[in-house]
Amino acid sequence: MSVRPAIHANVEDCVENTLTRVGKRIGLAMPLGLGKPNRIANEFFRRARADRTIKLRILTGLTLERPRWNNGLEQRFLEPLAARIFGDYPDLAYATARRDGSLPPNVEVVEFFYPPASLLSNESAQQSYISANYTQVVRDLSALGVNVLGQLVAPHPDGEARYSLSCNTDLSLDLLDRLDAGRAAGGHIAFLGEVNRNLPYMGGEAEVEAARFDGLVESQRYTFDLYGPPNPAVSTADYMIAMHAACLIKDGGTLQLGIGAMADAVTYALQLRHQENEVFRKIVGAADLVDPRRAPVADWGGLEPFEQGLYASTEMLVAGYLELYRSGILKRAVYDDAGIQSAVDARGGGEYVDRALLESLLESGAVAEKLDAEGFSLLVRSGVFRDGLEFREGRIRTPDARVVPIDMSEIRSLDEVEKHCLGTTLRGGVIAHAGFFLGPRAFYDALSGMDVAERDLFRMTRISFVNQLYGDELLKRAQRRHARFLNTGLMATATGAIVSDGLEDGRVLSGVGGQYNFVAMAHALEDARSILMIRAVRMSDGDAVSNVVWNYGHTTIPRHLRDIVVTEYGIADLRGKRDDAVIDQMISIADSRFQDELVKRAIRAHKLPKSYRIPDRYRNNNPERLETLLSPYRNLGTTVTPGKPGKPKMFARFPYGTDYTDEEIVLGAALKALSAKLDTREFSFTDLSKLGSLVSAPKSAAPYLERLGLEDPQTISETIMQKAALFGLELIDAI
Repeated sequence: MSVRPAIHANVEDCVENTLTRVGKRIGLAMPLGLGKPNRIANEFFRRARADRTIKLRILTGLTLERPRWNNGLEQRFLEPLAARIFGDYPDLAYATARRDGSLPPNVEVVEFFYPPASLLSNESAQQSYISANYTQVVRDLSALGVNVLGQLVAPHPDGEARYSLSCNTDLSLDLLDRLDAGRAAGGHIAFLGEVNRNLPYMGGEAEVEAARFDGLVESQRYTFDLYGPPNPAVSTADYMIAMHAACLIKDGGTLQLGIGAMADAVTYALQLRHQENEVFRKIVGAADLVDPRRAPVADWGGLEPFEQGLYASTEMLVAGYLELYRSGILKRAVYDDAGIQSAVDARGGGEYVDRALLESLLESGAVAEKLDAEGFSLLVRSGVFRDGLEFREGRIRTPDARVVPIDMSEIRSLDEVEKHCLGTTLRGGVIAHAGFFLGPRAFYDALSGMDVAERDLFRMTRISFVNQLYGDELLKRAQRRHARFLNTGLMATATGAIVSDGLEDGRVLSGVGGQYNFVAMAHALEDARSILMIRAVRMSDGDAVSNVVWNYGHTTIPRHLRDIVVTEYGIADLRGKRDDAVIDQMISIADSRFQDELVKRAIRAHKLPKSYRIPDRYRNNNPERLETLLSPYRNLGTTVTPGKPGKPKMFARFPYGTDYTDEEIVLGAALKALSAKLDTREFSFTDLSKLGSLVSAPKSAAPYLERLGLEDPQTISETIMQKAALFGLELIDAI
């Protein structure tokens, strides 16, 4: 191996060294989300902007940016918020240039996933987007000429010559294999690491030997605050979607969750089911959530607490998984051998070792009755056999020089093995496999605060492992029993297609990501289900708009892959159903304000008979009913947020806390309401009355105006901003 790596105290030397090694045509690949080496990326961009002979192609996804503002009032709200929450997180120069239209002609930015709705009007981003399933990204980006991989890495806590890929093993591990192959074939390749001591040190596959890097930038001055988006607010609709979804999770099964408010809501609902089961069942009953004629709860889910617990196989490790772990829900351990896994599952789980486990391994053929060296190694590595044993000359030898027979087909020999060889506890159990992580700062701190053994329960690995069955299929099938893959969508058609990543005019909202992968896997696993969660309604220009539509000019998941769709109004089990049954179920989970139009469209298209009538139990799907349902519980204390003082309120807007202050929560809602009102350009008599009453600021507005620095306006501009803020606060009845 060549002399690697070069340790640089500054990014300028690292980039200069790389340009000398690789040349001036750079295909810079970086992980999506948190793992980008911002300082290295910015230096490559600076060099390319100054030297047009450098051709820089940036290949990545999910570029994270600090909040941006459109006017002075938004700036007063967001600027101090961003400074507090995001600290000294450095902006990515290519993202700023892309936003303001100043990307130089020798720089190209290609991404496969955007922060949702962040770049809808950006010409450069819309034209350079590459559409790819997550498992195909490495292939597709490699074809675009990757010759440099840059990543943020964590240093070993004891100073050893190893680093952790930490938050992003997802694509990096597979891409590194390709780069190594290219290097072996004579290609000019560079793997660069930017060390950040704030990153949690994750073990297992995330660990990389220092010698594998071509360059490392390691200096305390380059350690910056990690990007930590605050927990989102959870709405009543989100909670009701989650209550339905929680009924579909099988004890002893597998869970995949995404990010955002719905994921937090599902986490909360699962905790409620496990820790406050009586309340959970009461709400389920009061809401009449489970229609035995339609909802597949009896066959595919459950309402009981989690005795065996769940295992997570997920592309993204979100903070909710730590909540589930602390609550005793995420506890089903899986093992890296299909035979061990099947034997453990056959007895209903558990880490203990006994004779029955060994006999199960023998009966299944996972271990030969006449033990060989390979089988012996497996049994020791997994903890079925205790430490200190040796396999020499076809015999098992114990530390006290006892020779144990290896032919376990005889009862006497099996007795000897049980007495002298069996261990007590299985080793290497993992409760979560994930490809990347992103979350609030408290989430990173929690991972860093774990001891090594606890952190090793959460294994970062390749996206090719978690997002598909190909490769190690027997093991994956054994681990992922009763899998429930929960993802979100924007809209659903009445025939079961899902819209998640784009608009019908071709503009990209976000990206396909791994959604298709999990839907396809749900169909490939015998006992798995795909659960796509859709809010039934959204607000647009002040009006309610249905997210259950007859058809739409773009789909992410085609209707032939339909499975389970959940809205706040119910569960639609679509797998294997006739079109008329599918449409009937989709109408039943739509908002009632839009059901009649869906029926008309279906009858017009000959998809429903003219005699069709919506069942009465589904004619009251409206937000008011949901608020009435949850309101009696909102003031009750609950134990579903462990580690927090007191008993927090049920169904709180921020069930797991937030980095926002109380004033910021209110101001955020007020500015959102103000923006929506201005967008509609429609003012009612009540609105005009409120405007007229704002001659002076009421005392109740003082903390909000102080937060905005508008308690004592000195200019006409500040006076206008103050009145606008007061109007927004009036709109939400905050003052």
